[in-house]
Amino acid sequence: MRYRNVIGGSFLDRPNRFIAHVETAAGIETVHVKNTGRCRELLVPGATVYLAKGDNPARKTAYDLIAVEKGSRLINMDAQAPNRVFAEWAAAGRFLPDTRSLWPEYRWGDSRLDFCVETAHGSHLVEVKGVTLEEDGAARFPDAPTERGVRHIRELQKAVRSGLDATLFFVVQMKDVRSVAPNDDTHPAFGEALREAAAAGVHVCAWDCDVTPESLAIRREVPVIL
Repeated sequence: MRYRNVIGGSFLDRPNRFIAHVETAAGIETVHVKNTGRCRELLVPGATVYLAKGDNPARKTAYDLIAVEKGSRLINMDAQAPNRVFAEWAAAGRFLPDTRSLWPEYRWGDSRLDFCVETAHGSHLVEVKGVTLEEDGAARFPDAPTERGVRHIRELQKAVRSGLDATLFFVVQMKDVRSVAPNDDTHPAFGEALREAAAAGVHVCAWDCDVTPESLAIRREVPVIL
């Protein structure tokens, strides 16, 4: 997936979870933050960030904050990007080679899951989680408690019990991490649910990404440590 009209800037502050102030070559911009997570280790004063110009001229904010440099590592922090990049990748047969169709926002049970992948062997439900939290080369999810995430894991587990295939797919929005693990310090219930679901037959996998200021592409699989 690609962005258009990307510019760089220096992060100043984040008055609330929806907006930030960024100093650009044209002056200080109030921008939309496309991630409502905490991102405290990413959005620090002086960090180099990248902004994509929105297509709607009537918007209150002209730009979206989509990526940030953390040391030598470039991290995409657009919360909508994992689903978009997974959809492109899966539609090309990279997730399941016998993919016939891909249905986003699929209603199953009491939840709306990210995708249903139809294959020659039946339906495969997928919930995608974007990962931006990294420390010393190890990535973790989530960076804030997510009861919604726990509920989705439970739905995947129910789907497996009913005879369907199901996957929790981590899109790591950066390159060259050595592993992904549940962030038990922040939300122990998520890790507990994930381990229980994996034991029940839910597939759990993670792939990192090639990241540039203008693009994001799924790259290679990395180990998930449960």
